[in-house]
Amino acid sequence: MQQKENVQLNRSLGLWSALALVIGTVIGSGIFFKQASVLSLAGSTTTALWAWFLGGVITLTAGLTIAEIGAQMPHTGGLYVYMEKMYGKLWGFLSGWMQIIVYGPAMIASLAAYLAILLTDFFHLSSNLRIPLALLAILFIGLINFLSNRFGATIQILTTLGKLLPVAAIIIFGLLFGDHAALNQTVTTASSSSNGSFGVAILATLFAYDGWILIANMGGEIKNPKKMLPRAISFGIILVLVCYMLVTLGVFRTMPAQRIVNLGQNATPAFAVTAFGDIGGKLLNIGVIISILGCMNGKVMTFPRIMYAMAKNHEIPFSKTLSYLHPKTRAPLFSTTAIMLIAGIMVIFFNPDRLSEICIFTVYVFYVMAFVGLFLLRRRNPNQKRAFNVPLYPLTPIVAIAGALFVIISEIQSDIVGVGVSFIFVVIGIPIYYYEKAQERKELKK
Repeated sequence: MQQKENVQLNRSLGLWSALALVIGTVIGSGIFFKQASVLSLAGSTTTALWAWFLGGVITLTAGLTIAEIGAQMPHTGGLYVYMEKMYGKLWGFLSGWMQIIVYGPAMIASLAAYLAILLTDFFHLSSNLRIPLALLAILFIGLINFLSNRFGATIQILTTLGKLLPVAAIIIFGLLFGDHAALNQTVTTASSSSNGSFGVAILATLFAYDGWILIANMGGEIKNPKKMLPRAISFGIILVLVCYMLVTLGVFRTMPAQRIVNLGQNATPAFAVTAFGDIGGKLLNIGVIISILGCMNGKVMTFPRIMYAMAKNHEIPFSKTLSYLHPKTRAPLFSTTAIMLIAGIMVIFFNPDRLSEICIFTVYVFYVMAFVGLFLLRRRNPNQKRAFNVPLYPLTPIVAIAGALFVIISEIQSDIVGVGVSFIFVVIGIPIYYYEKAQERKELKK
């Protein structure tokens, strides 16, 4: 299983590929399936729009902050590498461990589950086929990523263009033909605690914004990453924020707020039929299916890179195998396979949505540490020439920190059990880290 040392990840991704990865890994199922839950939590269409906007602002400030850090550390592994460089190897390991064991596979599994729901509804299949279809989707996307990253990037560009079609259709129809009195509609299922509900509503939008940081996992495969990475993150998040606001407004202008809440996850398919009839609705749903496939592809491209980077550092079990790159395609075959297997197990035995939601807390704890790390980097290297400077420093990283803390506090208030489970997942990694380091020292003494 040994590979030659000169087999390295292929630095072949340009700006368009990187931008497609940012947009493609963000725009997936969330914007289409979270409209009802965000509206229900917010209590009114106007408040829901504010929740989507503030979720986007938090994401943008976070992205700009990480862009400066990433431009200084353009290596494969993303947040895992940043945490290690800023806080030490243990913290880097824990951030990577959480992403490869639970968070990444859970996000892939939840997307596969949403895709299976759409496919069974679209083709009028038995609901018993949802798990097999979800597993087939994971296998299909995984096999694509056994090939060169150029092939995966091409698929990402094509699916990103495809997913923009339903987004554009919703926006155009809603703005041109929707109800002009769409704002200020209220719903009856909102929580009695408006402040807490608004915080949780913002938290719900962050599921739909999730994925913006994953392009950083491929820092070692981007051409001129010191310039390309900040551009891809910044432009990508801004485009997503604008799209999400317009899509939400389009949906609100087309369907009564209470009906959206009552339909729940079926709100977007119902919108499609309402706006475009049966045939148009089917075409729009095909676009949503493509959107989810593209989002899955982006996540399957990026999460194995974290596992690969950790294996290269001999920090996880089976490191020799998991750090293997195919000599021709330079794809991390076994890391990709491992992520697929964990995601498949989650689809079969767990509720992947629930797992991904409880890990949001842990992700944002590491985000806060990374954002604070920007101040540490500037203090350590005050005269360093940077390829990218975060705009409006120090305001932007401060907003990012405040937004992330807001998410953490909201999560603690609304789901203390999930917070506890997240903590357990992280703590499990500590003995594994020290065991692997002890094994590495033994190997060096031989």
